[in-house]
Amino acid sequence: MSNANLLKIGVLASGRGSNLQSILNQINAGKIPAQIVVVASDKADAAALERAKQAGIKAEVLLPSQFSNREAYDAALAELLKRYDVQLVVLAGFMRIIGRDFLNKFPHSVINIHPALLPSFPGLHAQIQTFNYGVKVAGCTVHFVDSGVDTGPIIAQRAVPVLEDDDVDSLTARILEQEHQLYPYVIAKIAQNKVILKERKVIILD
Repeated sequence: MSNANLLKIGVLASGRGSNLQSILNQINAGKIPAQIVVVASDKADAAALERAKQAGIKAEVLLPSQFSNREAYDAALAELLKRYDVQLVVLAGFMRIIGRDFLNKFPHSVINIHPALLPSFPGLHAQIQTFNYGVKVAGCTVHFVDSGVDTGPIIAQRAVPVLEDDDVDSLTARILEQEHQLYPYVIAKIAQNKVILKERKVIILD
């Protein structure tokens, strides 16, 4: 497939970029008909930027401190992604809430992965919330992003057991293993036009 026919992805990341790497691995293996055209971060020292550079992908830093408010930052971030003709925005450990104006520029084209089975345990430190609540099943969720906190339509989920001898670290690691499988799967389906959003219901075609 020529690059002209590949879905153009922009990845937003604030940290180490392990989900970014899992997506890159599946793209390089020919399992996702897409290309990551830019990785952008709100932190200059994010390891995800180095992963991008090593893969020959443009790495951009946009620091919130350079802008007067969230709206100005979001506008600049959207403009940056538009310059790269991004069609799908993938949040991979991006630790900022995306505003409505940004989302309106990428309608139904911003996705996120969350380390819990939404709608349970939204927001920060989901694995700690999950562990402390004492549930027997944890997991991860890929969802479309809306202007709330982890409230967008759910695309897909993976469950993992919470074991008797688990601590937060071991549970987090088990969830992350599933994130690395689920996120590339969903992105491949989107790239193949096999994810259909009807109001707040998502259908994934075989």
